[in-house]
Amino acid sequence: MLTITRSFQFCAGHRLYRPDWDQAKNLEVFGLCSNPAGHGHNYGLEVSVTGPLDQETGMIMNLRQLKEVVTQRVVADVDHKNLNVDVPWMRGIIPTTEQFAEQIWTRIASLLQQIAPQVILEEIVLHETPNNRVRKQRS
Repeated sequence: MLTITRSFQFCAGHRLYRPDWDQAKNLEVFGLCSNPAGHGHNYGLEVSVTGPLDQETGMIMNLRQLKEVVTQRVVADVDHKNLNVDVPWMRGIIPTTEQFAEQIWTRIASLLQQIAPQVILEEIVLHETPNNRVRKQRS
């Protein structure tokens, strides 16, 4: 079994807050990330899949297919968008990096299984900043 990884970049904004909390409580819990105007990030996303080597093609999966899945299911929806407002699959979810990674996983896994059943979604790493990232691995 081999694992390959494809990287993606996109920009998105968000605000971390709970509408049922007052501004003071949101500031206490989420700090400056609760700013009513929101803030943005230049995200990095790494998507890794594992599978057997196809002797005919020399690949476990065509990276073009992986790019199409992630672009269609994630990047096209979130690039230069507000995660709280513009992305239907993030509405009602506090868009922490952890929650965002969970939603990305779900969106990629569902389509990947259909178009490339020979591979397993192994891991995604979502970089919010150079210092902060979330890693989600298959269980």
